Amino acid sequence: MLLENMAMAFSAIRANKMRSILTMLGIVIGIGSVISIVSIGDTMRSMFADLYKDVGITQGYCQIRSWMIDDFRQSDYFTLDEMERIKEVFGDELAYIDSNAVFEGDATFGRNKVRFSLSGVDYNYQDVQPVNVIYGRYLNQGDILGRRKNAVLDVDSAMRMFGTENAVGLSFRMTVYGEVQDYTVVGVYRKDISPFQKLMMGNTGEGGSALIPYTILTWPNDYFGVYHIYAADNVDLNDFFTRFTNYIAKIKGREPEQIYMYTAMDELGSIDQMMGGLSAAVGGIAAISLIVGGIGIMNIMLVSVTERTREIGIRKALGAKTRDVLIQFLTESATLSAMGGIIGVLIGAGLVSLGGLALGVPVVIKPGIVVLAVGFSAVVGIFFGLYPASKAAKSDPIDALRYE
Repeated sequence: MLLENMAMAFSAIRANKMRSILTMLGIVIGIGSVISIVSIGDTMRSMFADLYKDVGITQGYCQIRSWMIDDFRQSDYFTLDEMERIKEVFGDELAYIDSNAVFEGDATFGRNKVRFSLSGVDYNYQDVQPVNVIYGRYLNQGDILGRRKNAVLDVDSAMRMFGTENAVGLSFRMTVYGEVQDYTVVGVYRKDISPFQKLMMGNTGEGGSALIPYTILTWPNDYFGVYHIYAADNVDLNDFFTRFTNYIAKIKGREPEQIYMYTAMDELGSIDQMMGGLSAAVGGIAAISLIVGGIGIMNIMLVSVTERTREIGIRKALGAKTRDVLIQFLTESATLSAMGGIIGVLIGAGLVSLGGLALGVPVVIKPGIVVLAVGFSAVVGIFFGLYPASKAAKSDPIDALRYE
């Protein structure tokens, strides 16, 4: 019975090709828009997730909420000795920790002057942020403990500062905290990043950056205000960050709510929530066109019922039940709408895929969304075809046979 009704539906659609195409147009636009918007949103969320995986989803920053405390004291600052105790307490759960030391200033080499950003890191920073060292070496434990003024540069910074990629053994001069210091380049690295990462990082201009021992930037008093940490990959991040916060509060004599812990996981969650809400809102607006398409289907089905009044009368006179006529016209409206949904899916997915191909971005199109879109378009057809089908089913066969 279903196959017979579908065959009749396709026959009716073929008999009025142009009218059927125009009727499906609203569904095509609506489904195509929804698929495109949802896919773009999912793609952006996937790209952000990959970005945070690269920079470290287990990353976090911890500090005392000095802006909320009236009695902020000297002991609220962190020390290198406390950092060593933290390493012992958390052991293998803590993949990395440093003092988040950063300094920016003008670096000079001969007559060349470049704005440089110095980032203080530990020797095992390579474990959580791996890079490809192409010249020289990475910082080692001796550099950290000996507070050696050694630096590791990325290739772009080496080119800007020295005019060559292989800058190992060359030195640049900077004034750090009022003291003129010479830094020797011990290594140059390259880190491949995606076009999306480059976009998110923005234009670095003519500046440069260098990794140096964090112990240099906390000298001479060894006090600092922020812990930069990475949890191990195999730990429960929520539990770990909570215990870390509680431990800091305990050793500092503060309440846990007076400790600020900001994590990459929190930031990714906020971005994911924002992107999901934006996709839902814009997708909802685009879905309005589905209602317009549904109204178009209702209109054309009413016309179809009127045109086929005599056909309905003959079918009922030959024994067709009211239910049979109802199902026939519902099948036709659902088929018409589902075909529009399939075309809309193909167009929406095709446009998104072409855009991703042009930008070199992997596109995320979830099969579940495609199935849901086609199914929803069929439901729209059934809903808006219900009244015309009901009208056809309830028609009197004698009146229908007399209709010209």
